[in-house]
Amino acid sequence: MTNLLIKLFIKDSDNTTAPKVREQYGPLSGFVGIFVNVILSAFKFIFGNITASIAITADGMNNLFDAISSVISLVGFKISGKPADKDHPFGHGRIEYVAALILAFLIGHTGIDLIKESIGKFSEKSQITFTYAAAVVLVASILMKIWLAVFNGKVGKKINSVTVDAVVKDSIGDIAATTCSLIALFASKFTSLPLDAVMGLIVSLVIIYAAFDIIKSTLGPLLGEPPEKEVVKELEELVMSYDGIFGIHDMVLHAYGTSKVMGSLHAEVSADVPVMESHDLIDTIELEIKKQMNMEITIHLDPILVNDKRTDELKAKALSIVKNISEEITIHDFRVVDGPTHTNLIFDAVLPFKFKLTDEEFREAVSDALSKEEKTFFAIINIDRNYAG
Repeated sequence: MTNLLIKLFIKDSDNTTAPKVREQYGPLSGFVGIFVNVILSAFKFIFGNITASIAITADGMNNLFDAISSVISLVGFKISGKPADKDHPFGHGRIEYVAALILAFLIGHTGIDLIKESIGKFSEKSQITFTYAAAVVLVASILMKIWLAVFNGKVGKKINSVTVDAVVKDSIGDIAATTCSLIALFASKFTSLPLDAVMGLIVSLVIIYAAFDIIKSTLGPLLGEPPEKEVVKELEELVMSYDGIFGIHDMVLHAYGTSKVMGSLHAEVSADVPVMESHDLIDTIELEIKKQMNMEITIHLDPILVNDKRTDELKAKALSIVKNISEEITIHDFRVVDGPTHTNLIFDAVLPFKFKLTDEEFREAVSDALSKEEKTFFAIINIDRNYAG
C-alpha cells in the first residue's frame, strides 16, 4: 500500500536527492495523516461519549491534534521548498525543524490537558459503558496507526525528514495510547475501579513523552550537530580518490535542512606542483562533490612537502609522541622550519572535545617530549577540534 501510494502520487520517486521530488513526499505524508486522523478522531469522539470513557475521548483528542500536526507539517514542507532569496541565502530548509517543534509543543499541551481531565475523573462515580462497537473502533485504530507509522517511517527514511520522523514517533505513542484505552474499555466489564482514569493518565504521559522526544531530536540539528558518519566517509572517499590529494582535514559541514548542505575542508597537495595546477584540481573536486552529493563545499588547498625524508621522520616522531598521550589525537599540516639556534616543528593537532588535558597542558607535554628527543626542537602547535564527528 505504501509503495503504491508513492508510485501513484510522486513522479521519479526514487530520486530523493532532487529537491522537487523531495517536496512531493511531504504533502503526501501530510494528506495521508490528515485523512487517517480525522476519521479516527471522529469515531473516538462518538464512542468516547457513548461509553463515557475519558481514555477514548483523550485518544480522540490526540488524533485531532495529529491531524492539525499534519497540516503544520504540510505548511512546513511548502515553506522549506522555497528557493533561496536575499533574506535567506541558504534557503528555507530549516523551517522543517521549526515545524517539528511546533508539533511537539501542541502534542505536549494536549498531554497536559488530558492529565487534568484524567485526575478529575478519579472523583467521578460514572462508569464506562462497554460496547463491542467501541472495541472494534479501537482495534481498527491501532491497526491504522501501525500502518501510518510504517508508511511515514518509509517516507522519513527516503527523504531524511525530522518532521516526518516526529510524526512516526507520535504514531507510536498513539498506538500505546489507544492500547491503554482498549484495556480500560475491556476492564470496565469486570471491575468498578477507576481504570479509565488510570489509563487516561498513562495515555497523557505517553503523549507528553512523545513531545519531549520530538523536541530532543529536533533541537540537535537546530543547535548544530555533526553530520552522519556515512556522509563524512563518502565525502572523504570522493576527495581522496583524486591523484594529487595526500590527505584531508578540518572538515566542517552545515545543514540548512536535509537538502541544502554547505561546508569546507582542507586538502593536502604537493608543494612541488604549480599552484595553478593544484587550484584546477580543487575546482574539479568541488564540482564533482556538488554533482554527486548535492553539497556546496569550499576546499582550501594546503601545500605540503611530499617524499621529504627528514620531514617524514620528524612527523613520525611527533605523531608517536602525540599518540602516547592519546590514540584519538591526529595531526596535520606538518612543517619543519630550521633556524640558526633551533628547529620549529609546526603542526595542527585535532583533540577530542572531552580531553583530560587543557590545550596549553597538551602543548607543554608535546614540547617537553620533543625537547628530550632533541634540545633544539621547538613545537608550535595549533589546536583543532573534529567538527565532522
